[in-house]
Amino acid sequence: MSEPTVAVSTASVVDQKPPRGLGRIRIGRKDFKQNNLTGYLFISPWLIGFFLFALIPIGMSLWLAFTNYDILGGWEYVGLSNFERMFTRDIRYGRSLAATFRYVLVSVPLRLVFALAIAMLLNTKRRGVYWYRAAFYIPSVIGGSVAVAVMWRQLFGVEGVANAVATSLGLRPVNWLGNPDTALWTLVLLAVWQFGSPMLIFLAGLRQIPQEMYESAAIDGANGWQKFKSITLPLLTPIIFFNLVMQTISGFKVFTQAFIVSGGAGAPLDTTLVYSLYLYIRGFSTYEMGYAAAMAWVMLGIIAVLTAISFKLSSYWVYYETDVR
Repeated sequence: MSEPTVAVSTASVVDQKPPRGLGRIRIGRKDFKQNNLTGYLFISPWLIGFFLFALIPIGMSLWLAFTNYDILGGWEYVGLSNFERMFTRDIRYGRSLAATFRYVLVSVPLRLVFALAIAMLLNTKRRGVYWYRAAFYIPSVIGGSVAVAVMWRQLFGVEGVANAVATSLGLRPVNWLGNPDTALWTLVLLAVWQFGSPMLIFLAGLRQIPQEMYESAAIDGANGWQKFKSITLPLLTPIIFFNLVMQTISGFKVFTQAFIVSGGAGAPLDTTLVYSLYLYIRGFSTYEMGYAAAMAWVMLGIIAVLTAISFKLSSYWVYYETDVR
C-alpha cells in the first residue's frame, strides 16, 4: 500500500516569507560596513601620518641605498656599489662598527647591573621611597638631551670637575676626551648614569615576586646571596631578557651623546665614532645620502640578527612560570 502524497501548491511556496533572521543578518552586515567606515575615518589621521612619515620614507630609503644620491643634485643607480664600498674600502666604517660594538658590549651590562642593584635597594616600604624612585629616574628623562651631553663634555674636560677631584686626591689630571683610551669610557659612564628606565622595570618585576618564597628560604636557613641566586634571579630572567633586548637596540642607536662629546667627528682617532654618528656624517656632512641609506639598512640587519639570536638563546636561561622543565 503506497503512502499518501502531499500536494504543495507553487503559489504557497512563493508567498512564503523569508526566515525572520535573514533580514537581521543583511541589516547587520550593512551596519558592520558602516561601523568599519566610521572606524577607518577615526584612525585616518594616524594612517595618513604612518604612510607619509613612516612607510613611504622607509621605502624611499631602501631605494636610495642602491643609488648615488647627494641631496643637492640628481641620483644615479649604482646597484650594490654602496655595500661593496662599505665592507671592502671604507676604513672608517669598520672603525665605527668596532666602536659601536665596544660601546654596546660594555655599557649595556653595566647599566643593567647598576639598574638592578638600585632597584633592589629601592624595593622597600620605607617612608619617602617614592621620592627616591622619582629622583633616580630623572637622569633617564633628561639623558638624551643636548644640554646633558654638553654638561658631560664640560664635566670631563681638561678643567672639568673630574680632573678637579683627581687633583684634590693627589692624582694627575687626565685628558678624558682627548685620550683614545678613555674617550669611549666617558660615553659608557653617561649611559650607565641613565639607568632609570631599566631600574623601574626591574622594580616592577621585584614587586611581583611572592614574599612567601623568601620567607620559606629563610626558614630553611638561606642567606641573602642564596635567596638572590635561587629566587630573585630566576624569577627576574624574563625582565632581564626584556631589558637586555631594549637596551641593546638603544645602544646601537646612540647618537646625541657621541656627537656632542666628540665634537661631531668621533674624536680622538675615531674611538667615539659610533655607527649613528658616522651615518650622520656621511648623509649630512659629505651629502652621500645613498651611502647613508645603505648604512641604515645594514644597521637594521645587524639589530635584527642580534635580536633573533637573543630570542633563540633565551630558551636556555629565561624561565617563565608556565614552563615545565
